[in-house]
Amino acid sequence: MASQNHKFSGTGVAMVTPFNADHSIDFDGLARLIDFLLDNKTEYLVLMGTTGENATISKEEKTELLAFVKKQIKGRCPLVYGIGGNNTVEVLNTISQTDFTGVDALLSVSPYYNKPIQEGIYQHFMRIADVSPVPVILYNVPGRTGSNMSAATILRLAYDHKNIIAVKEASGNLDQITEIIRKKPEDFMVISGDDNLSLHMILLGADGVISVVANALPLEYGDLIRYALKGDFIKARENHFRIFDFVNAIFSDGSPGGIKSALKTMKICNDYVRLPLVNVSADTHNYLAKLLKPFGY
Repeated sequence: MASQNHKFSGTGVAMVTPFNADHSIDFDGLARLIDFLLDNKTEYLVLMGTTGENATISKEEKTELLAFVKKQIKGRCPLVYGIGGNNTVEVLNTISQTDFTGVDALLSVSPYYNKPIQEGIYQHFMRIADVSPVPVILYNVPGRTGSNMSAATILRLAYDHKNIIAVKEASGNLDQITEIIRKKPEDFMVISGDDNLSLHMILLGADGVISVVANALPLEYGDLIRYALKGDFIKARENHFRIFDFVNAIFSDGSPGGIKSALKTMKICNDYVRLPLVNVSADTHNYLAKLLKPFGY
């Protein structure tokens, strides 16, 4: 199990889904993004996370995207695929209908909107872990779901189901994160879900990050994580300071509008998003372009 988990150490990139002007999927842009990320040492890719605008992508499009990404990766790195929701039965059905060939793990967000109590969250993920043909990474992001998956629930799941191998923790609560890292099983991974807290979390014992910012700065952000995991916190801190303003600016007008704005400046893909999301303001776009110049873009 430990060697299996090692696949998800370092930087995973929660990829955007590029769109054309008519809001159809821009597969050429997606291919450029994948090659750019892998050419710049990204350890693994995450498809259909929040950053990929999965909420506004149809089931048919998701099937097409998954097949395309697996073909484009060509086995060059591990792939994590996102399937989650607030209807447990529907999530289980989607898992059963998905071709997991070439997929290394499932990322599943804690149920949103319904606001289940902790027992409901626990049972939801136990069912998912029962049916998933690949290891499961829990995703706790209370800022989006409206409810927090407690440290106690995460630890209970980590100990009770061998198919649950990690949590992407985006609560922003360092006390909670410390509690999870302090009491987790040895081979259970804690992965940062907040780009601006990854260094802090690795210092506590986290294993890496699933990043938004690394869509645009995969080498620079990846180096930060690699230095931190090696214990070279001086160099990691230097990288953290270097990209700090960019990290904050990316999220100032919402995500993934900010990161798509940066990718447009870099000529990797355009910045179209699907409603109800909208593009960042002109001021934010220009500011992000300014912040990218020191990195050669």
